[in-house]
Order: sequence, then C-alpha cells, then structure tokens
Amino acid sequence: MNNVERIYRERPDAAAFADGYLGYLGEILAQLDRREIARFIDELIEARKRRATVFFLGNGGSAATASHFQNDLTRWRDNPMRIISLTDNVAVLTAIANDHGYEQIFRMQLENLLHSGDIVVAISVSGNSPNVVTAIEYANERGATTVGLTGFDGGRLAELVDIHVHAPTLPGEYGPAEDVHMILDHLVVSFLWEWCAAEAEKLGSGERAPV
Repeated sequence: MNNVERIYRERPDAAAFADGYLGYLGEILAQLDRREIARFIDELIEARKRRATVFFLGNGGSAATASHFQNDLTRWRDNPMRIISLTDNVAVLTAIANDHGYEQIFRMQLENLLHSGDIVVAISVSGNSPNVVTAIEYANERGATTVGLTGFDGGRLAELVDIHVHAPTLPGEYGPAEDVHMILDHLVVSFLWEWCAAEAEKLGSGERAPV
C-alpha cells in the first residue's frame, strides 16, 4: 500500500483526504535537495548566457510538464531562452513511433537538433521509461548537460544525469511526484524572473541584462 492509498483508507471523507494528501505533499517537498535545484537553475542561467538550447521531454503527465516548462521559460522579450519541448509535435512523435519504435521518439529528435553544450531535461516519475533513458544516453554521448526530475526511487535516470532533482515517493504515487515537478517549474521560473529583474535594475535603464 502506498501513502496515497493509506491516506484514503484512514480518511475517506474528501476534506480529510485533502488534508492528508496536502500534508504528505509537504513532507515530500521538505526532502527535496535544494542544492540540486540551485544547480538546475544555475545551468539554465548559463545556457541563456551562451544561447544554448534547453530541451524538455517526458511521457504522459510528464509530457504536459515538459510543455509547461517551455511555456513558462520562453516569455522573456529581451534575450529570451531557447527552449524546446520534444513532446509537442504530434506528427513527428507518431511518425517516429510508427517507423522506428516508441523508444526512439526523443532520441531521433535530438539527433537532428542537439549540440554540445545544450541541456536536456528529462521528466520521468519512474526514471525507467525506455524512450527517456535512450534520449539521455544519447545526450550524454553528445556532450550535453543532462537533468532528471524523478519520483519513486529515481530509476535508471538517476544514474545517468548530471543533475538530479528527486521527489522521494513510493511506487504508484504518480500524483504527488508530478505535483512536485510542477511546483519545481514554478519555483525555477519565479526565481529566474526575479533574478533577471534584479540584474536589469543593476544595469540601469536602457541596458540589457546579461540573461
């Protein structure tokens, strides 16, 4: 029995369940490695400075999170970040899956787009999705910086990436893990907005901030 199941059994009333679920989510958030979050943010700042591309990928709910990251990280007018979500072109995804196998849907896109020095962010609760693992292995071979956002025990992805932000959850707890990944999206973006505003203020009006 995982914690979500346990909470429901102990608190079958909807309001009581909500209290238990949110309390559990707070426990997971308290365990996140703040240093790894900071490393993730620092890599995004450096990528923006050098005009590198940041790729996001994932399956299912994690695909939606990848899209959300792209949405939130591309809304600067001056010196915007280069962000691509590899989950958003249905024609490309289905063509690769049909012709070459689902495990190739992200790797084959990276083969056409990735350069050394780019960043690849893989979002996978289990950390074991073959298409995600295959993409990260390729990104490592090409000299990209790799980031993993995971749940459960981190899976294979935890062993492969340079930066690992892990939401410690039990098998089957997709909801809490994906909740944490979305919170990370808004945490990272909120910091970057404030950081950029502070840098622009330092430079004074009429000057462009370095990122």
